[in-house]
Amino acid sequence: MIKNVKILKLAVTYLCRYRRRYFFLFLALVFGFGIVTVITSVKDGMYENVYNSSQSHYAGDLVVLAQDTDIGSSQHMKSEHMAAVMRAAENTRLDFDHVVKRTNCGSRGGVLYFNGTAVDLKYVIGVDWDAEASYFNALDYTEAPLSPFEGDDGIVLSSPVSMALGARQGDSLVVETETRMGWKNTALYTVSAVVNDATIFGYYKAYVSRLSLNRLLEFADGECSSMGFYFRNRPDAEKKKAAFQAELEKLVQTGPLVESRAELDSETAYLQPGITLFVTSIPVLLSEVSDLLNAMNILTWFLYVMMLLIILVSAAVTFRLILHERVKELGTMRAIGFYESDVTHVLVLEVFGLGFLSLAGGFAAARVIVWGLGFLSFSWFPSFEIFMKDGRLTALYRLPAMLANVAVLFCMLFAAVWFPAFRFVRSPLPRLLQGL
Repeated sequence: MIKNVKILKLAVTYLCRYRRRYFFLFLALVFGFGIVTVITSVKDGMYENVYNSSQSHYAGDLVVLAQDTDIGSSQHMKSEHMAAVMRAAENTRLDFDHVVKRTNCGSRGGVLYFNGTAVDLKYVIGVDWDAEASYFNALDYTEAPLSPFEGDDGIVLSSPVSMALGARQGDSLVVETETRMGWKNTALYTVSAVVNDATIFGYYKAYVSRLSLNRLLEFADGECSSMGFYFRNRPDAEKKKAAFQAELEKLVQTGPLVESRAELDSETAYLQPGITLFVTSIPVLLSEVSDLLNAMNILTWFLYVMMLLIILVSAAVTFRLILHERVKELGTMRAIGFYESDVTHVLVLEVFGLGFLSLAGGFAAARVIVWGLGFLSFSWFPSFEIFMKDGRLTALYRLPAMLANVAVLFCMLFAAVWFPAFRFVRSPLPRLLQGL
């Protein structure tokens, strides 16, 4: 134990003494670890932003979607089906945080009319203002609500729709939809707020109260189109999905458990008569976006490997130069009684100490780089906003990813340092003392 402490102190002493020679390696490690951290954290941040956007759009981590084969609207869930969903959740012990009910206008969307201008919407969503108050309080508004959302005559627009119509907060406009039986129906709404959302989920979307949209579509007042369960621990949604599906299919007609958006679309194209419920989760609904992220992963892994190679080569070259300059010193250590293994440990600990110092510098460099990336515009990339938060590219520093980066960094250092150190200190003592 005493011997190990002395070796550690000696390594610290030599690291301080040769700090100028190690400076280039320090910069290489800071740069390499900083870039590696940026790559992993930005990738995790992009996926987190996509997940959060999708979770808000579909209203839940585990979502039950309804498909009705009756004439007219296809997204329709009756009260008895809603009760069956809650019974299945209770029987499965989902342990969810809260549940959200929404009514969707369906594949026909809706049309907004204002001052002779019409805009087709992809999504008209009926929500319960009180149940989703936390969601609406957290939105980024270009025109914020003057008071808490309430009543059934207000509508929340996205900024692109507001600009296309020329409608501002307080203006009245007409919403036209098709009822579940295929008839046209209209209602008058007042613009309560405008959300700054130009993503693929929010570009042509509007929110109204669920009660008013139900009446517009000729649903019963308490009915909905989907029910979403939020979990405190997101992985629970995937873990309990199969059990929840098995319990639900005992109670009502359900579709098979699908693993991708393509499978879901395929199953909804051939439905049995009546209402069919589908149990889905965000990874399923996001499968197409996940494919894009997986394609981007190829690039990130390439950059990741390249940076690791730069770290390995920089450490190996710099350390070999340092060893050549310290040959006589190493020979002297051998001559006064140090074992070969002791000298090797001193050299390795020197570089590992430098590595620990580089971690702090690399993480600080990563934070600066990420901060700079937040000012870059990605408007040239269609719908890239889905990967961003409030219009900025953000990073997520996950502890497992950071620990993995640290472990890989020290593996590279060990490979670059131990082998040349092992070879040098085992050279014949006369050669070492002569500096050969």
